[in-house]
Amino acid sequence: MSARKDVPVLRRRIAKVALRAVRWQAVGEVPQRSVLVGAPHTSNWDWVLTLLLGWTYGIDIKLLVKQELFVGPLGWLLRRTGAVELDRKNPAATIKQLLAESEGDDPWLIGIAAEGTRSRGEYWKSGFYRIAQQTGLPITLAFIDVPSRRVGWGPTFHPTGDVTADMDVVREFYADKTGFNPEDFTPPRLREEGQARPPLG
Repeated sequence: MSARKDVPVLRRRIAKVALRAVRWQAVGEVPQRSVLVGAPHTSNWDWVLTLLLGWTYGIDIKLLVKQELFVGPLGWLLRRTGAVELDRKNPAATIKQLLAESEGDDPWLIGIAAEGTRSRGEYWKSGFYRIAQQTGLPITLAFIDVPSRRVGWGPTFHPTGDVTADMDVVREFYADKTGFNPEDFTPPRLREEGQARPPLG
């Protein structure tokens, strides 16, 4: 077996050992192809646990991160953990390239921090919703829940264009999930709610 093929196996072992060591449990069914939304996003540890969740199931989550952060040691770390440089001036090009590179039937997930920040705000950023519409990929809700020490996959659904109804699904799912800093959790709401469809630009 080549060194390249050994990487998913090694990551899976590392992830299982790490989650067991910190007494967290990975739960849920693995989505096959989707835009992955992770919440409640209130700490750097949220992404670490979600990353370990993916590795536990042998999945590399393609985390979309703005280009400006790919500098120095942070850039090296981001690339090593599967992050993808997102050109915010032309995000469609980044997504198109990722889709072209995806092969076979293995699970393939685009990861995005829907809230866009760990500071409490009025709205979530709607990039995940627009990307799902543009690519035809469904949305999968990932979660962490600190009180139960669980990290896992939630429902997967295709956006209908009725933003309020779709976000009701999101709100219901995350209603009983608690992050590391509950006071910093931005409630699941998009600025585009009430419109027929969110803008695709």
